[in-house]
Amino acid sequence: MIPMTSLPEAPVRGVQSLAESERQTESLWPDHEEAPVELKISGEPIPYEAALTFMEERAAAIRAREAPECLWLLEHPPLYTAGTSARAQDLLTPERFPVFKTGRGGQYTYHGPGQRVAYVMLDLERRQRDIRVYVRCLEAWLISALARFGVTGERRDGRVGIWVQRPDKPALFDGSPAEDKIVALGVRVRRWVTFHGISLNVAPDLEHFSGIVPCGITGYGVTSLKDLGISANMADADKALIEAFEEVFGSLARNR
Repeated sequence: MIPMTSLPEAPVRGVQSLAESERQTESLWPDHEEAPVELKISGEPIPYEAALTFMEERAAAIRAREAPECLWLLEHPPLYTAGTSARAQDLLTPERFPVFKTGRGGQYTYHGPGQRVAYVMLDLERRQRDIRVYVRCLEAWLISALARFGVTGERRDGRVGIWVQRPDKPALFDGSPAEDKIVALGVRVRRWVTFHGISLNVAPDLEHFSGIVPCGITGYGVTSLKDLGISANMADADKALIEAFEEVFGSLARNR
């Protein structure tokens, strides 16, 4: 749903092969003592343009060492976003919600109430200049957060995001278990500072995803904690995300 962007904005020198990256411990703490990552939580839905402006400005400030790294937890009003690879035919109901073009890679995704979006602005120059390691750490973070609800989240080769098996649904055409996406993931990196991030489906209206082909992937569904029978609110989701984030990326300091 928010696929990983192409990587031209970050230099490729020093980037390890995928096999080498996978051998790394799935944590990405700073290579020396740094200020905690600022935790920003918004209680009201944030317009998409305002979020983009904030990320652009904060990423530049992080690069200039004028602001701390930041984890921003928020919701958006209902909207679709189009990545740089979005195909017109994958926007099935163009008049349904506002559509925003974004500089991230990938295709179409949905954001809306009941979905916890986490924008992650970290300086890989201070951590590790390896985008593949960073993406795997994002995945490890969400897998750990989901485990706190008793949900087994899994990676899948060729399908970005975190997936859950659905034995309660009919098997796929090849006999393999049905799977639904519960977390969309995607990054943009500029001068080794990350932005964009993940979206965790807590209790959104899943019918809203029917207006697009999420990430251009057909044959798989979308799920949420609520859809899986788990009673959780945003505060519960935030607690799990914060605890798991600190395991993988280091300490957080709440912006009050």
